[in-house]
Amino acid sequence: MNEENRGKYHIVTYGCQMNLHESEKMAGILSRKGYVETQNKEEADVILFNTCCIRENAENHAFGNIGELKKLKRSRPGLIIAVGGCMTQEKGKAELIRKRFPFVDIVFGNLNLEALGDLIDERIRSKKKIVSLRDEAPGAIEYDPPLRNSYPNAWVNIMYGCNNFCSYCIVPYVRGRERSRKPEHILEECRALVQEGYREITLLGQNVNSYGSDGTTEMRFPELLERVANIEGDFRVRFMTSHPKDFTKELVDVIARNRKICRLVHLPVQSGSDRILQAMNRRYTAGEYLAKVAMLKGVVPDAELTSDIIVGFPGEAEEDFEATLALVEKVGFASAFTFIYSPRTGTKAAEMPDRVEEEVQKRRIMRLIEAVNALTREKSAAYVGKEAEILCEDYDPKRGLYFGRDEYGRMGYFRSEENEVGKFVTLQIESANGVSLFGHAVRSR
Repeated sequence: MNEENRGKYHIVTYGCQMNLHESEKMAGILSRKGYVETQNKEEADVILFNTCCIRENAENHAFGNIGELKKLKRSRPGLIIAVGGCMTQEKGKAELIRKRFPFVDIVFGNLNLEALGDLIDERIRSKKKIVSLRDEAPGAIEYDPPLRNSYPNAWVNIMYGCNNFCSYCIVPYVRGRERSRKPEHILEECRALVQEGYREITLLGQNVNSYGSDGTTEMRFPELLERVANIEGDFRVRFMTSHPKDFTKELVDVIARNRKICRLVHLPVQSGSDRILQAMNRRYTAGEYLAKVAMLKGVVPDAELTSDIIVGFPGEAEEDFEATLALVEKVGFASAFTFIYSPRTGTKAAEMPDRVEEEVQKRRIMRLIEAVNALTREKSAAYVGKEAEILCEDYDPKRGLYFGRDEYGRMGYFRSEENEVGKFVTLQIESANGVSLFGHAVRSR
C-alpha cells in the first residue's frame, strides 16, 4: 500500500542497460513508498545514485556529482542522499564514500537492492547514517514490478552475476556469481509486458548463453529465447550479452526460425590478438571468434553484429592492435563500443606489467573509432532508397521528428501529423548520416 505524500525522488544512473533497468526497480520501490519522480534534484526529497564501476570514468563522474550535492544538503538537512549500485560493492569504496562524503545518508549495494525501501524508513526513523552491504550474492530475487520509463521498450533480467572472470573485469566481484531466474517467472513477465503494449523486449544477462548453468533450471538459453519469441503478440525480441565462447549453433538456429528475434547480435570480441585474448582470459582465439561469425552468417545471412573492443590492454603491442583492426574490417561490425583499457582494482589485469602509454592508447582508440565509423557510415548509406521498419520510440521537439530504431539498431527519423510512438513504422529512406537514417513514413501498425 502506498504511503501518501512521501515527497519526490530523483535517480541518477550510470552505466549500461542493466543499470538502467535496476534504476527502474529502484523507482518501483520508491513509488510504492509513496514517492513521485522529479527531474529536478533541487526539489527532490530523496536523491539516489545508481553507480557503475566498470570503468574509471564512470566512478569519477559519480564522485563529482555526489560532491556537488554538499551545498544542497546543507541548505536542506532533511534531504536523503543514497548511493547504491556496483561501485559501492567494490572493496573499500563504501568506506571511501562514507569518509569523503559524510553528508551521504545511505550507502547500499546492488546485491541488496530490494532493501532500499526499508533502508529509507530506517534512516527517517533513526536519523543515523546507514551503510548496508551484502558480501554474498543472494539467489535470483523476484523483485516487485519495476516502474518502467522506457516504453515501448522493456528490459527483462533473465539472470544476474558472472562466472567468467575476464582479467580486466570487475563484474564477478561486485555482482557475484551467476544466478538464473526461473523460466516461468521470466515468461510470465514477458507475457504481461506484451499484454501491456510493449513492442520490444530485451533479455538481459552478463552472459545470457550460460543461462541455467547454475542448476536453477534444466532449460537453456536457446529454448528460453524461443519460448519468449513464441508469445502471442506483435513485438520483437533482443538479447544481450552473448559471450563468444558460449555462442552456439543451437542459438543461431533459434534466431533463424523466429522473425520476432532481431537479426542484430551483440558479440563482444574485445581484441583481435590471440595473445591479448589469452591475457584477458577470454577463452577463445580470433580464429574461433571469426568461425562463430561465419556460422551465424551462414545460417542467418542478413544478421549483423555489434561488439565491445578494448585498446591499450597491458602488453598490447602495435601488431596486437593491428590484428584488432584487421578483425574489425573482416567482420564488418554494424557498430562497436570502443574503450581504452581502464584498470580496476582487484582484477588480475590491474597487476599486470607493461602498461601501454596514454598517448599510444589515445592514438589507437582514434584509429579504431575511425575504422568503426567508416563501417557504420557505409552500412547506413546502403539503406538509402530502400525501406526500413523502425519501432517508433519518441518525438524530438527540437527537430520536429519522430524517431526509433530498426532491428539492426539504426535510428530512423521522420515527420508525422499522428502520434506514432509505440508503432512499427516502415520508412522510405531518403538520406543517411552516420548511424541516423532520414525518410518518410510509408505505413505503420
